[in-house]
Amino acid sequence: MNLGVSAEQRELRDSVRRFLADRAPMSRVRELMETPDGTDRQVWQQAGAQLGLPGIAIPEAYGGAGFTFAEQAIVLEELGAALYGGPYLASAVLAATALLAASDEAARRELLPGIASGQTVATLAFTEDDGSWDPEAIRLAATRGEGSPDSPWMLDGHKSFVLDGHTADLILVVAAAGPGLSLFAVDPGAAGLDRRVLPTLDQTRKLARLEFDAVPGRLIGAPGEAGGVLGRTLDVAAIALAAEQLGGAQRALDMAVGYAMTRHQFGRPIGSFQAIKHRCADLLLEVESLRSAVAYAAAAVAENSAEVPVVAALAKAYASDVYFHVAAENIQIHGGIGFTWEHDAHLYFKRAKSSELLLGDASYHREHLAERIGL
Repeated sequence: MNLGVSAEQRELRDSVRRFLADRAPMSRVRELMETPDGTDRQVWQQAGAQLGLPGIAIPEAYGGAGFTFAEQAIVLEELGAALYGGPYLASAVLAATALLAASDEAARRELLPGIASGQTVATLAFTEDDGSWDPEAIRLAATRGEGSPDSPWMLDGHKSFVLDGHTADLILVVAAAGPGLSLFAVDPGAAGLDRRVLPTLDQTRKLARLEFDAVPGRLIGAPGEAGGVLGRTLDVAAIALAAEQLGGAQRALDMAVGYAMTRHQFGRPIGSFQAIKHRCADLLLEVESLRSAVAYAAAAVAENSAEVPVVAALAKAYASDVYFHVAAENIQIHGGIGFTWEHDAHLYFKRAKSSELLLGDASYHREHLAERIGL
């Protein structure tokens, strides 16, 4: 397994970082926080047209760049560092991975090119009001009329905590359909579908609640196969989110160290005091350990390793703990100014908390890890 960083990957990181600094600086992040959509469609489409970011890990046969998940993890790390509020996790990770995992070549050829270019924002709706990330908790039902096997599928129920669900152009829905789970594509303009933004702690990431009342859905793949599709998708998404958390943790650490080196007390930088120095050193150790875990997990996805379910649980659990701890310590090192609305430290703290809970918290993934290694 190759864990080294190539010259092309370093160039990719620099390009993404420059793009975000220019098109999505923190001032713009704060502006978009106050809008209902929470994202700038023009910047999202530029990310596709100029850098190919939405389709970086989508095969060229479907309009993507044809790189691996190792490159996508670099993109996610930079997005997390910038607190970018665009639909990358929803569209380029969750929706794209689900389509690639499904046994529906026609759907892939039809839907993936739009996702890869950034022209189509897609999302995956699977969690319901109970907040469980466990596929066994899915209750939204898909039924079809009796008689003809060509009768349309109709969806009834609700989905909650859907990433960018209020603005998505394509909604992939996991529903209970007879024995097992099935995957459906839903037109967001369909009659009977109601989409509402949910209030969230982290205003940089928008979530929605979707109500389905006899909403027509197009079956993706075979009936009953979505259990396996969702399992693969959630494992990949957990590693993707861990990469994003790594970027946020690194930026929060950089903020803490930068402040410690410039804030003076008693005629010297506070970073020269042993208590602060040791605190920052401990945070550095945590972030670098997380970097190693994310690199290994990303390489496992890139090489389609059988270890993916195990390393996904490990990476997400550790990333949740590390990011939250570093973000909290960043505020403490800043002191009173770190608690103010004007300072960016609180935005990283809120993103750390929301990311900790998204796709399951650390305890949830530790339980998965124990099950998957046979404990």
